[in-house]
Amino acid sequence: MKFNARELGARLARSLAPVYLVTGDEPLLVAEAAAEIRACARAAGFDQRDLYVVERGFKWQDVEASADTLSLFASRRVLELRLTSPRPGDAGGKALERLAKSDDPDRLTLVVTSKLDASAARSRWVKAIDKAGAVVQVWPVDRAHLPAWIERRAAALGLTLTRGATELLADRIEGHLLAADQELRKLALLEPDSRIDEAKVLEAVESNARFDVFRLVDALLAGDAKRAFGVLDGLIDEGVEPVLVGWSLSRELTLLAKLHAAASRGQRLDDRALLGFGVWQRRQRLVRGALKRYSEQRVADLLRQAVAVDRIIKGNQPGDAWQAITALLLAALKPIETRREVA
Repeated sequence: MKFNARELGARLARSLAPVYLVTGDEPLLVAEAAAEIRACARAAGFDQRDLYVVERGFKWQDVEASADTLSLFASRRVLELRLTSPRPGDAGGKALERLAKSDDPDRLTLVVTSKLDASAARSRWVKAIDKAGAVVQVWPVDRAHLPAWIERRAAALGLTLTRGATELLADRIEGHLLAADQELRKLALLEPDSRIDEAKVLEAVESNARFDVFRLVDALLAGDAKRAFGVLDGLIDEGVEPVLVGWSLSRELTLLAKLHAAASRGQRLDDRALLGFGVWQRRQRLVRGALKRYSEQRVADLLRQAVAVDRIIKGNQPGDAWQAITALLLAALKPIETRREVA
């Protein structure tokens, strides 16, 4: 069965499925949905966990061998697979399909991946999980619902935010839920049981070097090389993890690619359409400017470079992470001779 992640708690309270697929593009909510399933599994006696990260060259026979031996042990186990792509290949798809169809009361299979596109959603392995267990779809929080999400998150941490503080934080984090969660946790630690106003939120986010990552992205979209490299130097000096920078740059390039694809299909990128892509009103002018400077092919080339940067950051390819990020910025910010009107 398929359902929204917001329904997960209620469904887990009724019963625990033998196999779950958690899919979505919001890392914080995906991680929390997976954690909720693991917690319920532990309460049901699944007290061991086998975790596999599926990347290029992954040996699927190792997973199936492990799955086949779980019943030899006294304890029950969670077999968790994190797919870096919702396209595991032919061997992976067949292995996942077999795992979904196999009946072992001592094993719970949990598959976690990014959002399924239309083709992946129709694949046999996804249908097998849908039939045998549950496909948990994690949807991003849109701008209209972001303040309410922040208020609920704050209340769970014992914080009370003024309306102005909530709106300010929503604007500053621009849909980055992980950043919002981190700021709320910091405020809960520094200002326990207090009422948080705009001044306290502003002080918190302005003192957080992580928010310079968003300023770096804005500088990239604006084509401001001096500002971009100045912010990058600050991030390196502050000891910010390169994975956060690489993820943010890839996220913006992916956004531009999606917008170019929509424009190629004839969609007019007006304010409402941009909101549908998660571009808040305050950033729409910036994004439109980037679309005029970067052609669809240029964005595709930069995305391929960003994938290589990600491999270096994760240690799957030799190289220095910060040098790779710097090279990506250099490629993105070099003068562009051709321009294309999109919206």
